Amino acid sequence: MKRLDQVQGWISRVEAMETEVGQLIGDGAETIEEKRLCGSCYPKHCISSYTLGKKVVRNLQDVATLMSEGRYFEVVADIVPPAPVEEIPSRPTVGLESTFDKVWRSLEEEHVGIIGLYGLGGVGKTTLLTQINNHFLKTSHSFDVVIWVVVSKTPNLERVQNEIWEKVGFCDDKWKSKSRHEKGKDIWKALSKKRFVMLLDDMWEQMDMLEVGIPPPDQQNKSKLIFTTRSQDLCGQMGAHKKIEVKSLAWKDSWDLFQKYVGEETLNSDPEISELAEMVAKECCGLPLAIITIGRAMASKVTPQDWKHAIRVLQTSASNFPGMGHQVYPLLKYSYDSLPSKIVQSCFLYCSLFPEDFSIYKGTLIWTWLCEGFLDEFDDTDGAKNQGFNIISTLIHACLLEEPSDTKCVKLHDVVRDMALWITGEMGEMKGKPLVQTRAGLTQAPEFVKWTTAERISLMDNRIEKLTGSPTCPNLSTLLLDLNSDLHMISNGFFQFMPSLRVLSLSNTKIVELPSDISNLVSLQYLDLSDTEIKKLPIEMKNLVKLKVLNLRSTSNLSSIPRGLISSLLMLQAVGMYKCGLYGLVVEGSIESYGNESLVEELESLKYLTDLSVSITSASEFQRFLSSRKLPSCTLAICLKMFKGLSSLNLSSLENMKHLIVLAMEDFDSLREIKFDWAGKGKETVEYSNLNPKVKCFHGLHEVVINRCQMLKNLTWLIFAPNLLYLRIGQCDEMEEVIGNGANDGGNLSPFTKLIQLELNGLPQLKNVYWNPLPFLYLDRIEVVECPKLKKLPLNSNSANQGRVVIVGKQEWWNELEWEDEATLNTFLPSFQAI
Repeated sequence: MKRLDQVQGWISRVEAMETEVGQLIGDGAETIEEKRLCGSCYPKHCISSYTLGKKVVRNLQDVATLMSEGRYFEVVADIVPPAPVEEIPSRPTVGLESTFDKVWRSLEEEHVGIIGLYGLGGVGKTTLLTQINNHFLKTSHSFDVVIWVVVSKTPNLERVQNEIWEKVGFCDDKWKSKSRHEKGKDIWKALSKKRFVMLLDDMWEQMDMLEVGIPPPDQQNKSKLIFTTRSQDLCGQMGAHKKIEVKSLAWKDSWDLFQKYVGEETLNSDPEISELAEMVAKECCGLPLAIITIGRAMASKVTPQDWKHAIRVLQTSASNFPGMGHQVYPLLKYSYDSLPSKIVQSCFLYCSLFPEDFSIYKGTLIWTWLCEGFLDEFDDTDGAKNQGFNIISTLIHACLLEEPSDTKCVKLHDVVRDMALWITGEMGEMKGKPLVQTRAGLTQAPEFVKWTTAERISLMDNRIEKLTGSPTCPNLSTLLLDLNSDLHMISNGFFQFMPSLRVLSLSNTKIVELPSDISNLVSLQYLDLSDTEIKKLPIEMKNLVKLKVLNLRSTSNLSSIPRGLISSLLMLQAVGMYKCGLYGLVVEGSIESYGNESLVEELESLKYLTDLSVSITSASEFQRFLSSRKLPSCTLAICLKMFKGLSSLNLSSLENMKHLIVLAMEDFDSLREIKFDWAGKGKETVEYSNLNPKVKCFHGLHEVVINRCQMLKNLTWLIFAPNLLYLRIGQCDEMEEVIGNGANDGGNLSPFTKLIQLELNGLPQLKNVYWNPLPFLYLDRIEVVECPKLKKLPLNSNSANQGRVVIVGKQEWWNELEWEDEATLNTFLPSFQAI
């Protein structure tokens, strides 16, 4: 508080009187002493005493007046108005400049009242908000007050109200005794008269601004509210007009920040340390909290051995590194603790079984979750899959999963993965249940004694050559052996004691055959043999009566499936035979062809089949497949391959495949044109020029792959795939254009609006992709190789997403490209990457 002016004036007069009285008392003492020494009747002394007496009388009168005035002050002080902006201590930052600029520009936009800053824990959200607060001290602005409040994980609304009131009122005992409702009214009344900026840090759940007393910022009051959170969903719940992600630092900024905390003296203490330090910094994956923690811990390490040890610890057991298990992981764990259910938490922890920086297919993740028993909210497969996608969305919005530009996949930030392993491996009840040694350089499996108590084992991406012996694993439910590129043999007896195994994945190994004791896996629900060298499936697989998922994708060596095996697996819901050795399959013990019609019948007999991917190698097989009542409707991916002697192909029959996501056409040696029936729904073939552009048949088609179709000249039918994300065309010698010019007569077409990646390879006659520039709202990458006549891309300076698209090709091709104008060239020049 501050004294009133009249009170300050009174005190000043009192202080002056005290000084004067003190002087008077001193003078009086001197006069008395002189009278004692010289006699009291000396004339000079009489005069002095008289003068002194008059001063005393006058001062007594003045003191009486001051005393009287002092009794009548009812109020002696008033509230000191707080500073409009209070500086908040902060450390130097690196790499937040672009995000800061984006936020500051948003503050200047009239229609933006509420801004949500979201991102992973420890990524720098609070630091960024601090920078914004302090910047108001350095620049002129039109706001009356900037208010900073830490909300925290367990918000106390009354404490929030008190902190706000300290900036706009007087937070005394009288105020604190008011009810929350009364406080809200007072805050509302005070803030309604001001143009304010409200900075709310560390929000975890929706807060009712009206209950707190904060008037919602809008274009009328021109106030602003900025909050930080780890939840993208919360940004929507709080009505944010703009959501801005605070991302991990790029490598250059990460390295700069790491060097700042390690210090030049340490980095220069040995010639080896600089290179080793970069390896340590990369383990932080751009997370400032981890960079600072590890940088501080390494600031005193001046020998290469110390740094090599740090690298080993961070790669194998990061929680043992100083500061990680006590500072970094507990902070990140708040996000895990805030997940809405135990099921979502289990699904998140399951992601840590995959290697660092690994792109996990969403479909793979959901099926493994389902087979593990996590997705039990619905009885039907579609409901369970939708639950899985919802959980993925929840984890992405909680910033625990990352969704790269390839929307088919998700990734786990390396530090978040380490935190998940810390939770599963070292926190009480979870200890010992997982065994995760991915990318560890293993040439043989870990000792079987470690398998005994494990519930989930992941040995992905190692160099294990063979699996022998009979480990006893009574509780093992998941075994991931993918990407062991040297693994060629599993001995009989290996699966003998795994009664609870539900998920077994052997993809991208050199496995040639499965042992007969796979029949012991009576609980198995998920079996992935994709991209292996498997030659035949054992008849003993008939015992896998609970199997729901069988993935044989890209098993080109597969030549034998026992007749009746597929139909005996009654619980199958997903069968992957895309680009497998389906063609030329033979029945064991016979020279008779497997009979694709027989295979179709077996697939049709599967009552619960919902997801199917297949390869078809002749027009007659294709017609037989299409005539099935069941299979087209559950087909997600189809590869048409080696249709001999076919010059024309009508794709309108695919219209009934409502769930088709991927279409591949390969090795058509004589195919010249692709036709399309529409006007009579198959009765009349019409030209593209007469088609209504609003007719869109392939709504679900996301990926098209065309390879080695030597005579094909264009793919104009793609105008009917409005949601296409990936287009790959390769080795088509006669391809002249992707979408023909004739399609333009059909109306205002705008194909490829959602395209993410375009790859063109080995197209010697290709001159055009499309005749006009396209918007390309989501385009991430264009790759052009060996297309010498392609001189122009469908781009201009107004093409959307221009800041992110990467154009890949040979330098000489780039040099010869023709551009719409110089502005277009300048726009995309930074995007080019030479190969």
